[in-house]
Amino acid sequence: MAKPLPPEPVKYFAAILWADTLALQKAISLLEEKLGPVDYVSGDYRFDVTHYYEPEMGPELSRRLVSFHNIDLPDKLSQRKLMTTALEMSLARDGNRLVNIDIGYLDDNKVVLASCKKAGQKIYLSDGIWADLIARYKHGKYQFFEWSFPDFKDGRYDQDLLRIRSLYMEQVRRWRQLTKTQGEGLCRNASSL
Repeated sequence: MAKPLPPEPVKYFAAILWADTLALQKAISLLEEKLGPVDYVSGDYRFDVTHYYEPEMGPELSRRLVSFHNIDLPDKLSQRKLMTTALEMSLARDGNRLVNIDIGYLDDNKVVLASCKKAGQKIYLSDGIWADLIARYKHGKYQFFEWSFPDFKDGRYDQDLLRIRSLYMEQVRRWRQLTKTQGEGLCRNASSL
């Protein structure tokens, strides 16, 4: 009979949509206050796959991926989505967001984003937040699904996600070694790696 096992820590990252550079910088600074230091920053990618955000945020949007050094447990995804939603509103001007923060995590075999919107593939977590599995890692690359965000699906972030995964794999390797030597109590203390 299978016994429940504690989860391994995951690597949190944010995909930040923005048009205002100062708001982007402020958002990253606030994210670091909440989640710890950033250990990877992608280049800026033009966000040209939909006009959905333009009425609120304006034209000429870009997206940047940032990952956070501290690895942590996946069950914090809901809490982190609520925090990033509040952060977006704190930076809003006249009720319009200046940044849109898609918070998520990756582990050795998948990428998950948090969502406030229900959909067929999403799994409900808590507090009005769903987990959206947007990619799996197989044969050395990420494979996306029909429902994955178009800008993720078109491959523009592939190298960034692989780099973030590489950072994570080194961290989780160290975590696994420590867990093996010091016992399961480390599961809740992963952020120090």
